Amino acid sequence: MRPVRLSVATAVAVAAALTAVTGCTEKSDASSSDDNLIEVTATDSKCEVSKKEFPAGHVEIAVENKGSKVTEIYLLFPDDRIVTERENIGPGTKQTVTAEVKAGDYTIACKPGMKGDGIRQDVKATGGTVAKRDPRLDKAVAAYRKYAQAQADETLPKVKVFTDAVKDGDLEAAKAAYAPSRIGWERTEPVAESFGDIDPKVDFRADGLEDGQEWTGWHRLEKALWQDKKITDEDKTLAAQLVTDLTDWQKRVGKADITPTSMANGAKELLDEVATGKVTGEEERYSHTDLVDFKANVEGAEESYNLLKPVAAENDAALTKELDKQFAALNALLDQYREDKTSYEFTSYDKVGDADRKELSDAVNALAEPLSKLAAAVVK
Repeated sequence: MRPVRLSVATAVAVAAALTAVTGCTEKSDASSSDDNLIEVTATDSKCEVSKKEFPAGHVEIAVENKGSKVTEIYLLFPDDRIVTERENIGPGTKQTVTAEVKAGDYTIACKPGMKGDGIRQDVKATGGTVAKRDPRLDKAVAAYRKYAQAQADETLPKVKVFTDAVKDGDLEAAKAAYAPSRIGWERTEPVAESFGDIDPKVDFRADGLEDGQEWTGWHRLEKALWQDKKITDEDKTLAAQLVTDLTDWQKRVGKADITPTSMANGAKELLDEVATGKVTGEEERYSHTDLVDFKANVEGAEESYNLLKPVAAENDAALTKELDKQFAALNALLDQYREDKTSYEFTSYDKVGDADRKELSDAVNALAEPLSKLAAAVVK
């Protein structure tokens, strides 16, 4: 589920913890005279940008949160599709995100409290085109799109097993099919924002909804199965809607706007989500199947990384060495929670104690910090 939606109090605590544990916030010493640097000052009521025009190509957005609320930063196309983003920017911290942009109009949005449309500034990328890209990066994007398409194609049959059980009123069969139906979606979450409005339809929790937004998707059905312990006619209708929405997702993969930097940034954002939603047990709060999502998220992030690695390794060998080490460590830790390393039968997360959850959190944070540098290494 992206973007992560937390209460303000929880988000402040999470951001502070991430900063303290990982040091993943980035301080930019670059001057605003750098043509490709946009400095953004975010407060609870303002979103100030250092420039309204900048050259097309590789762009760095350096954000400083001077407000009292956790904020998010988005670079948006005119139709509100997301070019790049960075979430959970705590008060008093700085972060930098790298993107590739073509000439044209864009919007920068700061979202204090991580709610609503945000405070917006119109900006423009001018002159020239996107900087010439290593052909290996074009191959990486094509390979990742193929991977995402395969995940979507393989997900639909598993979803239909789940939704058929719901339609049949078979509570136990629906429970058994729930987690497997989500694996392909969770693997593609590094680029979930590229699929438009599918994410809020299929993967939002109740506390992530905006005012007036209808709750649909997996987690609405998860609540029915594990908490309500019954399947209603409304649930059967929602099951049919889930198939419709995910079929739409399957058709959008080939048209999604994916770039090397969106792959890299998305992988980093996904690890942040794991730290704030999976490790805490918030996402699968009824079924406690968090570790299945967790593993699929790590696989999706690692796929993005592995495809970008040949270029990143040439530009920053020390970074890729560290990423290899941290991915291996996190995967080894996750393997401790399943008997068969080829299966997705993981320990129910309500059986995982606080100390073990902290160990998982530390491993995620140890990976997220170097992963935040992948986009910059790719476009050097």
